[in-house]
Amino acid sequence: MLKLIGRRILALIPLLFMVSLIVFLLVSIIPGDPAVTLAGENASESRIATIRETLGLNDSLISQYWAFISRVVTLDLGTSLFSSSEVFELIRQRAPATISLTLGALVFAIVVGIPAGLIAGARQGKPADRIVMLGATSGVALPSYFLAILFILFFAVRNSWFPATGYVPPERGYVEWLKSIALPAVALGTNGAALIARQLRSSLVDVLQQDYIRTARAKGLRGRSVVLKHAFKNSAAPMVTVLGIQVAYLLGGTVVIEYIFGIAGLGQLAYSAVIQKDVPLIQGIVMVMALAVVAVNLLIDVTYAYLDPKVRSR
Repeated sequence: MLKLIGRRILALIPLLFMVSLIVFLLVSIIPGDPAVTLAGENASESRIATIRETLGLNDSLISQYWAFISRVVTLDLGTSLFSSSEVFELIRQRAPATISLTLGALVFAIVVGIPAGLIAGARQGKPADRIVMLGATSGVALPSYFLAILFILFFAVRNSWFPATGYVPPERGYVEWLKSIALPAVALGTNGAALIARQLRSSLVDVLQQDYIRTARAKGLRGRSVVLKHAFKNSAAPMVTVLGIQVAYLLGGTVVIEYIFGIAGLGQLAYSAVIQKDVPLIQGIVMVMALAVVAVNLLIDVTYAYLDPKVRSR
């Protein structure tokens, strides 16, 4: 297992360099000139030229990328063009809200998706299976922003059970913190719960038809014991892969959800950075999110190896 983890970590190094190159190139082709935006509409050509020289925008793309990657390696994400604050500090201030929202959505997806998938897979073709699959299909089809608007109208505006906007940090009270992330986390995690339920149901149906499951049942084991003790672990590996994909989806989905719920997180910060063409801030946010996705996928690989012994020998 340690050798597997070591190989995966070494493989992440060139991957991160590729991510940094892609991020740099994508940001460099964003329409507009950051120097013009920073200088203002009525700025003179000399003022714009001075700003471009200061920001290094007159250098070649290779020189700009080298300067960028040199800072990233030393954990220096640069300085925001508009707030004059360190990018790392801005991300540190906004990260707790996004982490709370993402983890809340992930927990909701797991807590709802796994039991639903187990019920549907163990009762294939029965009413419970049809109900779960109907709910899962609806969860996949409904966009998160549509659910967010419905939740605000029903749970916040009409009934005042949850706040419609804003984020309360946990140090100000765990109850208020949970209430502030409940609606956005459920709206964001519904799609993940539906995908987990569908994937687990499909895998469980295949596993329950294996010979060793028939042998376990022939020995007199009850249906619940067969599903939970024997079939679940072997059918969980594909579901783990879905979880890894969901982390990237959740981080991307926070941009819209944070905007709808008025949460000052990384998604809202990224939106503002794109509007202002704040290149260092955009690059910093994308790199941090990419690193988070890569780290989670490393964890997924290790978990997959634990569930499937064949992976450890590769």
